[in-house]
Amino acid sequence: MTIVMKSSPVPVESETSVEAAPLSLAEQAYRQVKALIFDFSLMPGDRFSESDLTGRVLVSRTPLRQALQRLEREGFLQVFPKLGWQVAPLDFDAFDELYDLRVLLECHAVAKLCEAEDRPQLAALAAVWLQPDIERTEDPTAVRDLDEGFHRGLVEGSANRAMLRVHGEITDRIRIIRRLDFTKPARVEATYDEHARILRAITRRRSDEAQRLLRAHIEQSKLEVRHITLDMLYKARQKD
Repeated sequence: MTIVMKSSPVPVESETSVEAAPLSLAEQAYRQVKALIFDFSLMPGDRFSESDLTGRVLVSRTPLRQALQRLEREGFLQVFPKLGWQVAPLDFDAFDELYDLRVLLECHAVAKLCEAEDRPQLAALAAVWLQPDIERTEDPTAVRDLDEGFHRGLVEGSANRAMLRVHGEITDRIRIIRRLDFTKPARVEATYDEHARILRAITRRRSDEAQRLLRAHIEQSKLEVRHITLDMLYKARQKD
């Protein structure tokens, strides 16, 4: 199926620091195409050519191709010689494997945090998640970023750089579905409550309890995002 582009160009993510170096054209194209994939403007399984992206990704052919090749290496796209590109179909079995590995890494990190004498990460995490309901943010994008920060913070507490690197790679691979967990107000509320219980257990050095709560939290999130993803895909297909 060839993609017919209908909407306006995707904006490049803004740089928050005035000292940040300008993005290369290939990086701009990479971010724009990735946004199209994450927003399901390019649907899983859909095929397209580089010319189909004209008007949506405002760079020349060379940086666009570099961006597409990078997304292929990361597993978001597939390429077929002389036939063009395809958005990689969602493989929930592969996502399950990534979630399993994520649980192992984070539970190990929690065990380390419960044993550590110096735990500066806990104060920073508590400042975000152990606060009155009225001070909680309800913005899905903000909660998504805070949630990634929570789980990254747990792994940082292990002081294992290799674990942190692998955890970051897993986070990037599952972000396409995981970000949808915060599109429902009930899930935002549940995330705050579950993170708070995990943090309290870690603070009290109750390793087994903290790991049990963490496993349940991640498993519930996985189930929710699968349901939401399938529902969104169905509705998007209905519009075709």
